Amino acid sequence: MRCIINRRSQFSASHRYWLDELNAKENQQLFGKCTRLPGHGHNYELHVSLERELDPYGMVLNLTEAKEIIRREVIEPLDFSYLNETWDEFKTTLPTTEHIARTIWQRLSNHLPIVNVQLFETPELWADYKGNGMEAYLTVSSHFSAAHRLALPQLSYEENCEIYGKCARPNGHGHNYTLEVRVKGEIDPRTGMIVDLVALQSAIAHHVIEPFDHTFLNKDIPYFTQVVPTAENIVIRICQLLHQPIQDIGATLHKVKLIESPNNSAEVLAEMLDKTSNQDEISNKEETSNQAASNQSHPESLATV
Repeated sequence: MRCIINRRSQFSASHRYWLDELNAKENQQLFGKCTRLPGHGHNYELHVSLERELDPYGMVLNLTEAKEIIRREVIEPLDFSYLNETWDEFKTTLPTTEHIARTIWQRLSNHLPIVNVQLFETPELWADYKGNGMEAYLTVSSHFSAAHRLALPQLSYEENCEIYGKCARPNGHGHNYTLEVRVKGEIDPRTGMIVDLVALQSAIAHHVIEPFDHTFLNKDIPYFTQVVPTAENIVIRICQLLHQPIQDIGATLHKVKLIESPNNSAEVLAEMLDKTSNQDEISNKEETSNQAASNQSHPESLATV
């Protein structure tokens, strides 16, 4: 039986974003405050996931052994370091979160059965690397506050209460939503980025946070005048809204997660939404084609009565 175990570690380090082939203005436009000397730092949180068959002792791996390998290969050289000068990989490719995650994988893969490296730069920004060449994932967390009411207009108040409970009360209720948007892309061999982070954050703010924040979703967002704003429907709508804008900035939307409360969340994979949309499009085309064939077989149905 195969099983996955996870080991958490921490290290503190500084870095700076600067490309010598660019002038000061170009670096500033690309990296903003991250260009400032002598750099800036983070308290990084590292999660290493390991998978293989259980051994006779009921373990994937002795965690004491895993802890020592991670300490020796990663934590000891990176903790309290200036990343740009620590490993050769960071001298040619900037030490972004996603590139650091990939490099950690490379340092550990000969010693441990890794299936994922997850690195938090801050609680609102983290990267995942799964060993697929230069492909990596970047997740941005943000938040908005909004009210909603769960009720179907064709049902009575009593019937809605049976389905949605207190959430059907006529004046609605609110949440402080946490939104996690994960994108995937190829790590640039110089910048170390899979996407322009500022552009990604701007897209999320423009298409979701600003329109949704401090609204009554049922009344202020036209889409939800026709669709019940459950957490599931909200996260699907957000995925629809972000799909094209993220593609426009050169990345691929992978997953959207909406946390309604510490107890409730919903998430959707963008590729599943794409499949559903494609199936709906095919069904619509087939329906149109069948209708056209039916009209040709029964031309009298087109006559005006």
